[in-house]
Amino acid sequence: MTEFEGIVPAIAEALKKRGYEALTPVQKQMLDPKLDGADALVSAQTGSGKTVAFGLALAPTLLGGKDRFAAAGAPMALVIAPTRELALQVKRELEWLFELTGAIIASCVGGMDMRSERRVLDRGAHIVVGTPGRLCDHIRRRSLDISALKAVVLDEADEMLDLGFREDLEFILEASPAERRTLMFSATVPRSIATLAKSYQRDAVRISTTSEEKQHVDIEYRALTVAGTDRENAIINVLRYYEAQNAIVFCSTRAAVNHLTSRFNNRGFSVVALSGELSQNERTHALQAMRDGRARVCIATDVAARGIDLPGLDLVIHADLPTNPDTLLHRSGRTGRAGRKGVSALIVPTSGRRRAERLLESARISATWAKPPSADDVNARDDERLLADPVLTEVIGEEEQDFIRQLLERHPPQQVAAAFLRQYRAGHSAPEDLLDVAVPDAGKRVRRDEFAAPREDGPAARADFTDGVWVSLSVGRKQSAEPRWLIPMICRYGDLTKRDIGAIKMQPDETYVEFSADGAARFLAAIGPNKTLEKGIRVKPLEGTPDLSRGNVDGGAPKRSFADKPRPPRDDARPPRNDEKSPQKFERKAERGLTLAEKMAEPGDKKPWTDTKPWAKKAGKPDFKKDSNYAGAGKPKGNSFKKRPQ
Repeated sequence: MTEFEGIVPAIAEALKKRGYEALTPVQKQMLDPKLDGADALVSAQTGSGKTVAFGLALAPTLLGGKDRFAAAGAPMALVIAPTRELALQVKRELEWLFELTGAIIASCVGGMDMRSERRVLDRGAHIVVGTPGRLCDHIRRRSLDISALKAVVLDEADEMLDLGFREDLEFILEASPAERRTLMFSATVPRSIATLAKSYQRDAVRISTTSEEKQHVDIEYRALTVAGTDRENAIINVLRYYEAQNAIVFCSTRAAVNHLTSRFNNRGFSVVALSGELSQNERTHALQAMRDGRARVCIATDVAARGIDLPGLDLVIHADLPTNPDTLLHRSGRTGRAGRKGVSALIVPTSGRRRAERLLESARISATWAKPPSADDVNARDDERLLADPVLTEVIGEEEQDFIRQLLERHPPQQVAAAFLRQYRAGHSAPEDLLDVAVPDAGKRVRRDEFAAPREDGPAARADFTDGVWVSLSVGRKQSAEPRWLIPMICRYGDLTKRDIGAIKMQPDETYVEFSADGAARFLAAIGPNKTLEKGIRVKPLEGTPDLSRGNVDGGAPKRSFADKPRPPRDDARPPRNDEKSPQKFERKAERGLTLAEKMAEPGDKKPWTDTKPWAKKAGKPDFKKDSNYAGAGKPKGNSFKKRPQ
């Protein structure tokens, strides 16, 4: 019994023609005799061959024991996918799978000309693949007749519910014949999918492949810890280190996609963008550029890249951390498909370490924590690729020998090799120099300050720094200075260790760093006479310890603080508050005469200070209760006064 026995002969021949040698677990499960004609709820990882799997399941139902389809009329099967790209990809897969059966497959997706789709449907089709919204439009306009449907397939059902297509799916399923066969494929089976299956399937067979239990065994997960300011540089180094045939970089927003696309284009990468703001034609051209090799890096949002399958996609980079475990699995599932190996790299800022750990734990994924490839790592990897390049071992052709002889006569072999090396390296973007960050041991729970420098006056201000030397760096809080990247930079430039650095005092526009006496001498000697670090940061030695409370940081005259300002002289003539409650104040009151309150009191008032703001009365303000010249006893209504006629 061969691998393809039990499959419709025309389908088996198409698999052999395509180069299939073995079926994936989900494809084998769909050939189980107990599934013959039954509904199914299938959960399998992305990239496990689900499209071919439901194609194998549909063939017996649609062909009815025949080898070829009859003339096309009303559709016999409907395949629903969440996005345009996935729908068109499913159509391409089914076309080669059903090629020898004479099947006509049509597509109905948003962004395409609806009139052209209507003409195709009028001519007849055996299988229709489409997105929920466009299929509903055709059904309501009666351009799509689903009365003869024998089967309905929901591909990536969980994603369609997440995108808000529940009402459209319910409309399509309720309009379909009740005796149809319903197949649901989903990477995960949350409660919403289980409820939908219970409502629209009959005694569905639940299929869970072994590959779902061991998620993405063909994907190597790497969590790369970087300084917050080095995120883009780390992505550049990862792309250069792996030099994948195709790579995809996921961002959380369209603005981030546009920014990275512009940045990587400037760095010489062949890049295309894929986001929701692009037209269908632009998205189609972008994917086609990836497939035919004109572009090698695709920068995309989650929704735009849902379900796409690119050949040779060996690398997935998460520029922004996914929001939930399902998104992580779906992003990573773009690689490691159909038995190929792939790498999924998460770019984790030091501040997002805990969030990344929770994300990986929720997804039940074990990742390798490491630093991104450094510039030296990238250059060493380039040298390895060059030495292994087949061009160096190919037999020299007769037509090449004459010119090789001329080269060697004019230039020594070392000069020719150097020219070859320069030419090779000129075609690659230079790697970036990254800030050094610490990576804790695998499985170790990280404290919040694990990657940060010691706090001011904290553990770093050790007793052995009694003779510490202070320097000033021309960068502070306003320039987003942080000890977590300042310390690695200082150590790298001065060939120091953290033991040579004491307290760090951050100010708005500068930072004061304490060194051991020996460390300060080595640091100032290493940075040279210009006393400048990277990014134009200037270094200035200080005399003594900076007194931040008085602003005396350079040994000059101390700046006067608010506490140093002299108090104004007390005016003894000013009446003290609550003088009636103090017998001593009564004596002073008698000496200087009446108080201000007594002077302002009217004769006969028992309470001389009843009106706290006597100056608030305006001479021209009328008294509505006493003046008989105004109508009404109170405040007049409206904005004008009406004087009573005389």
